[in-house]
Amino acid sequence: MGQIKEVGKKIMAETATSSIASALVAKIVSDYVKKNKVAPADIPTLIATVHQSLAALWKPAEPEQPRTPAVPIRRSVSANHVVCLECGWRGKTLGRHLQTRHGVSRNDYRVRWKLAPDHPLTAPAYSERRSALAKQFGLGQKRTARRA
Repeated sequence: MGQIKEVGKKIMAETATSSIASALVAKIVSDYVKKNKVAPADIPTLIATVHQSLAALWKPAEPEQPRTPAVPIRRSVSANHVVCLECGWRGKTLGRHLQTRHGVSRNDYRVRWKLAPDHPLTAPAYSERRSALAKQFGLGQKRTARRA
C-alpha cells in the first residue's frame, strides 16, 4: 500500500492536477481492481496509465493549421468539372471522391473550406445533362401528368 501512495503522490506532484482528477483516478482504479485480478506489483503502473489517459483528455486541443487549397476557390468550379480543394482531383462530382479519398462528408468539406452551403460539388454542365435526361424520361412528374 505504501508503494501505491508514493506513486500516486509522485504523479499528482508532477502534473499538479486538481483534487477532482485524483479522486477520479482513484475511483477508476478501485472499480477496475474490484472486478479484475491485478497483481499488487502492477497497481502503480495501472494508476500511472489511468492518470496519463485522463491528463491527455484534459489537454486543450492544438489549433488547426490554416489550410491551403490545391486551387483557388473561384477556379474550383468550371462548366465541365469541379476540383477538390484538398488534393486537386478533377471530376464531374465530388461527393464520392470526398468520402472515399478524404473520409469527409459534403457538409464537412464545405465547413472545412468555409464554402457557402450552396457551393456546387457537381459540375454545372453535368447537372444540366442529368436534369434534361430525367425530364426526357418523365421523372419527377406527377402520375396523372405522365399519363396524359
